[in-house]
Amino acid sequence: MPHSPQTAPLTVGFDLDMTLIDSRPGIKAAYDALSAETGVYVDSDLVVSRLGPPVEEELAYWFPAGSVGATADRYRTIYADHAVHGTGPLPGAREAIDAVHRHGGRAIVVTAKHQPNAVLHMDHLGLRPDAVIGSLWAEAKAEALRAHGARVYVGDHIGDVRGAKAAGAHSVAVATGPCATAELSAAGADTVLDDLTAFPAWLDAYLA
Repeated sequence: MPHSPQTAPLTVGFDLDMTLIDSRPGIKAAYDALSAETGVYVDSDLVVSRLGPPVEEELAYWFPAGSVGATADRYRTIYADHAVHGTGPLPGAREAIDAVHRHGGRAIVVTAKHQPNAVLHMDHLGLRPDAVIGSLWAEAKAEALRAHGARVYVGDHIGDVRGAKAAGAHSVAVATGPCATAELSAAGADTVLDDLTAFPAWLDAYLA
């Protein structure tokens, strides 16, 4: 859908897990390490099949409510040692960020992940967004998207669609995460792509 003429510079937001990066191997390793350390069983294969929401929501399935906060803090520490080097970019991730920059825009990452860990991923992979904002999920992502004037938000989860809608941004959904194309469309995504390899051409057409 062509955009309305705007004088503000282009800003495009991207989700992180299963949008820009395939974090499943690293997250699985981090949960396995957490399980070994705490002695609490965690089905890490199930965990990585439903990535998106904050870690506290996932931990609540496995740990007593009173320990979730402290366990989340420990997970974030373990994460830096076990998850970053086991994670690669998804196809088209680098080119999607480059496409925004080619149009003179700013590419930002808005994620539910702990911000320092998100930055570690960007540094390790050599991805160069203009800003990384963490610890925001679903509608709460609109806070950062509005603050940065994002006109487009790209994500793989229906929570990302909700965040884009709350911010008044064009919702681009990629079917590379736990949500299928039909589910993303039903949630109200304005555009659904198979993956980020289609994003540069889509952006060219959107800005034409």
